[in-house]
Order: sequence, then structure tokens, then C-alpha cells
Amino acid sequence: MKGKGNMLSPGLEGHVSVVVNEQHTARHMGSGNRDVLATPMLVALLEAAAKKAIAPGLAENQQTVGVHLDLTHDAATPVGMQVTAFARLVSVSGRTLVFELSARDEMEKIASGTHTRMLAAAASLDRMLQKKQKK
Repeated sequence: MKGKGNMLSPGLEGHVSVVVNEQHTARHMGSGNRDVLATPMLVALLEAAAKKAIAPGLAENQQTVGVHLDLTHDAATPVGMQVTAFARLVSVSGRTLVFELSARDEMEKIASGTHTRMLAAAASLDRMLQKKQKK
């Protein structure tokens, strides 16, 4: 529950889906020359799945930031096909959260990997960003 402190434990899962459109493509994002799901978009979907998995267990003043990603993007997905990204929390150690990731399109598994996020107090992040903006 929000406001009760962090209630994060391994096994939490989240997923997000999107139908690939022109704005999601490698050609549009500048990461390739084809009209297929861009790896940067896949990364964004996987991070969103990880955030969704833990959102109910975060305290009101907490947020997470991505700090590491190890990903294999194994298959191309064309415009018009749905992609679903999955994340499962596998480890909680202090402020460090580790997720197993996978993604599928309508025909096959297209990606797998791991992702590490760090718990952070929103106010601490805001202070750090303010210091950088003053420079």
C-alpha cells in the first residue's frame, strides 16, 4: 500500500503491451533502417513493465531509477503487430531491485534479459537534479 513503506519482494510481475506503429520503429527512432520495433522502444517497454511490477509496493515518497540493463533483442517485429513486455522481480537487496525480462510479439519470443533498478527517495533525486541544473 502507498504510504506504508516499501513492500517489495521477489515474484512481483508486470507487463505492458503496445501495437507497433511508425513512431516505434527503428527507422523513425534513428536506430536502424527498417520499419520494425526499435530496440530503444523495446527497452522503454521493458522498463515500464518493471516499474509496473513494483508500483503497488512502493512507499509514496519512493521511486526507482534504472541503472543497468542486459538485453538480447532476438527477433524483429513489424508495424501492426502487438508486443508485450514482461518483468518479474527476482531479487531485492537493500535498495537494489533485479528483474528478469522478456518480450513477445504475436508469433514468438523477441527478447530476454535482466534489469537493475535502484530505490530512491523522490526528494533526494530532486535535490541532485537541482544541483546539476545550476551548473
